Amino acid sequence: MNASEFIARTSGLTKSYGSDDNAVHALSDVTVGFRTGEFTAVMGPSGSGKSTLMHILAGLDSATSGSVHLGSTDITRLKDDELTLLRRRRIGFVFQAFNLVPTLDVRSNILLPFDLDGRKPTADESAWIDRLLDILELTPRVTHRPHELSGGQQQRVAIARALASRPELIFADEPTGNLDSRTGREVLTLLSAASRDFGQSIAMVTHDPVAASYADRVLILADGRIVRELGHSSAEEISRIMLSLERAA
Repeated sequence: MNASEFIARTSGLTKSYGSDDNAVHALSDVTVGFRTGEFTAVMGPSGSGKSTLMHILAGLDSATSGSVHLGSTDITRLKDDELTLLRRRRIGFVFQAFNLVPTLDVRSNILLPFDLDGRKPTADESAWIDRLLDILELTPRVTHRPHELSGGQQQRVAIARALASRPELIFADEPTGNLDSRTGREVLTLLSAASRDFGQSIAMVTHDPVAASYADRVLILADGRIVRELGHSSAEEISRIMLSLERAA
């Protein structure tokens, strides 16, 4: 694996719970890379390890063994306060539940990563945020609070917040799970455009073959291992492969 082409990568990653005969292996010897500027979907049945993989890559959980790099940083060697800074400055998150602050308006929610980091956006970052507001059709809504927005608008705010500081990698955890199909397609189109047009690296956990079909690459996990890797694929092709894996299980 050529480290320079990957924004994030794991080597021999293992995560176990319990010990000896009672040990449960959530991940087993996973070695994988996430390329710069690529939109990757991570799929697998419940209990396959996909969420565990994302949490360890994002520094939200620790590995039992193996290494995880974000760029040239081995995050498995970082202390808790160093991990907090890394997540704040180098990683963006888009969640199924939006996770907006209800008392803050749209602009303040988008600026939250900067506030938590104790700084104001630079002139270049402010221009980028204004561009995001325009692209995401949020400019007329900047003074609205989350309860005054539709579900799709709230998720667009969450995407703008994740993109605002231009993080090295964005993790999207079932980002369309609480949205209707039309709004879900809009959100997936935005994520795809962020990767294609702005070079944003995105790793998305999903159970939905339609969502995965928007990605450049699909990783499929089963029993804590990566069992298939696909290039850009149709929802039908992804569904067929997932079904064949379930039948073989």
